[in-house]
Amino acid sequence: MAESHYKISRWPEKERPRERLLQQGAQYLTEAELLGILIGKGTRKKTAIDLARELLDRYESLENLFSRSPSELMKVKGIGSAKAATLSAAFQLVRRIQAKKTTNRSTFKRSSDVRDHYLPLMKDLRKEVFRILLLSRANRLIKEVIISEGTLDASIVHPRDVFREALLESAAGIILLHNHPSGNPSPSEEDLRITKQLVEAGRVMGIKVYDHIILGGEDYRSLADEGLI
Repeated sequence: MAESHYKISRWPEKERPRERLLQQGAQYLTEAELLGILIGKGTRKKTAIDLARELLDRYESLENLFSRSPSELMKVKGIGSAKAATLSAAFQLVRRIQAKKTTNRSTFKRSSDVRDHYLPLMKDLRKEVFRILLLSRANRLIKEVIISEGTLDASIVHPRDVFREALLESAAGIILLHNHPSGNPSPSEEDLRITKQLVEAGRVMGIKVYDHIILGGEDYRSLADEGLI
């Protein structure tokens, strides 16, 4: 591959990534070339492929790159808001495709069903996100709601916020779900305290808390499976 910093359009046609993709197929392109196509245009001194290589070098792998926010992507000189938005949109589409392949989103009968759907969507998040899944009596998903983002504590995840949504949607029960950006899904003391508080509040309101699932890295913990609910 030519290392020139001239525009890719000046490269020999057989070396241009976009043309090679159309003629040979995407599977024959490197990760940098595929990212370069998404980036589109380079700068005066760098091609889109150069920018793609810088991103991969900075974050060491495509998987690590996927977890970066637009503002982090923009730390590479030449990646502006438009390019960062395009890359972030592409990464999110991949996560959604992965999630839809692994499970039927409408029904959650086991903790592994929740893991299979939400792990691709949440494993790369850089901060804790606390969701509730509102379920019907047949364990069909009625609605999912994000209750908080950031450090998890009882002052943020309050029963009134959790059960307000459940009451409005006439949910039979709920599943609590959040991620640990550290990659370790083991429940903290605060996780256990919040779970106990919400289980007791649900018992009073007649809305069952089926589970609290914690995602971390490629793994998960189910407090219900472990007898903690």
